[in-house]
This record gives sequence, C-alpha cells and structure tokens, in this order.
Amino acid sequence: MKVCVLGAGTMGHGITQVCAMAGHSVTMRDIEQEYVENGIEGIRKNLQGGVDRGKVTEAEMEETLDRIDTAVDLDEAVPGADIVVEAVPEKMDLKKQTFEDVEALAGDDTVIASNTSSLSVTEIASALDHDQRAVGLHFFNPVHIMQLVEIVVPEQASEDTVEFAQEFVSGIDREPVTVRDSAGFASSRLGVSLGVEAIRMLEEGVASPQDIDTAMELGYNHPMGPIELGDVVGLDVRLDILEYLREELGERFRPPQLLKQKVRAGKLGKKTGEGFYVWEDGEIVGTSGDWGDD
Repeated sequence: MKVCVLGAGTMGHGITQVCAMAGHSVTMRDIEQEYVENGIEGIRKNLQGGVDRGKVTEAEMEETLDRIDTAVDLDEAVPGADIVVEAVPEKMDLKKQTFEDVEALAGDDTVIASNTSSLSVTEIASALDHDQRAVGLHFFNPVHIMQLVEIVVPEQASEDTVEFAQEFVSGIDREPVTVRDSAGFASSRLGVSLGVEAIRMLEEGVASPQDIDTAMELGYNHPMGPIELGDVVGLDVRLDILEYLREELGERFRPPQLLKQKVRAGKLGKKTGEGFYVWEDGEIVGTSGDWGDD
C-alpha cells in the first residue's frame, strides 16, 4: 500500500515510521525541507533506540528507512496514495483547506484521514466533494510506542471507508477502537479532563508536578503522568483543545489561568525546553518555577 503522511512533526513522523515498519511505502510531506529532514532524523533516532534495546534489528531499521520518501510539494506526495493521513496543526481552517487540497490531487478511491485529537471530523470532511471517503485516525504520542488508534467516524463516512480504516490500523500492528464523531471523541475528552484537573491542583498547591505524575504512574499504571504528558503534547495544543471543548461541551473544560500564563510566556513544554518542567535533550531536568507556577 502507498501511504501519504502530511506533516513531519512529532505525530507525522511517528505515523510515517509505524506505516513504513509495517511494510508500506510512505511519502512524508511538510512545507519546508528543514521540517522534513527533522522528521527523518526523529524516525532514525526512534529506530536506533529500538536497535539499542534489542527491539529492532539493524536490517529492519534500514528497510524501514528505505520505504520512506519525502516531499515538500503536495503534488509530489499525494498522487497514487491509497490513504492520505494529515497531521497538520490543530486548526480547523487549516485542516479543511488541507482536505480540499488533497482531494484535488488524490485518486477517486483514496481515503483521506485526519489525525485530529479533538476537532470535528464531520466538519473537516465537509471540505470534500466526495466526503464519504473521510475518516479520523487519532494516533497517540509517542506513535511508535503507543498501540491505540482511535477511529473516528464522521457523519458522512461510508461503511467501506470505516472498514478500510479498521483494516489499515490492524495492518500497522495497532489496536483500533471505533467511536462516533463527538467533541473530544473518547480518549481526548477523558485525557484532557485528567490533565486540566492536574493543572488546577498545581494552582491550588495540592502537590508538585512530580508527585502528581508519580501518583498516576504508580497508582493507576499510567505510562506518563498528566503534567508531563501536557508538556510532551504541547501546552499550546492543550489550550486549543480545552477552548474548543469548552465551546462545545461547557465550562467544565475552562482552561486554567496557569495554563494560559505558560502559553503566553512561550513555555509550551518539551518542544520549547520549558513548560511545567524544564527539558534538556528531550529529558526532564527540573521544574519550571515553584511547583511549576511562575
């Protein structure tokens, strides 16, 4: 199968990697060559980590990289793809424009998927003339480790599209769960609820970021605590999702003031080197301020 992934960031290069490891030919596209190169380097680093841990062989690493092509021009990436997965920033207008641009280049049978974590796939799909081909594929970060993919079914999707998505997800060695398109789906709605409450606990001085995260990791067997996860995902992304869910579902998703302050200060988490934690070379080296408060 030929797969096209739009976006070479954290999610985009992760999706590219798992598809290539499953044997698919993948074209990863982003708007700047620098972004594409950074994405390839991220894939290479992930694979080398697998080799170092004995999870991936050197041959598997090279075969995976050989299956990946890159592009900057959309008209080089999309034609001939069996499925296109967009992993562009969480902005409704951008995602709708991306869907529209993809359809102009895609084949009649190409499935067009969004990796949105909370936005309405039904609304994104409305940009298509043939909207029955649209579906949501919500991957989880880090993609090369997390097994779950949430298949989000918009109002327009055909049964064939949903079946294709389920088979595709199973074929890349991931576990699909299928949900109806509603604000926040299932996973984001629950995950963001936990994350926003953890930030409110910081505001109230209940516990430190480390202790809140440790409580969820050891007490509930979460692989990563909610404060660290927010930093990894990006505090700006968390804020955008909360504002969207507040508009759709009400005040219980009102963003905490502390989160707004972090975003206004440009402290967006791991990608900027500081959020609620301080990061160096992708690792936590301390907390930002007094228990994460400025």
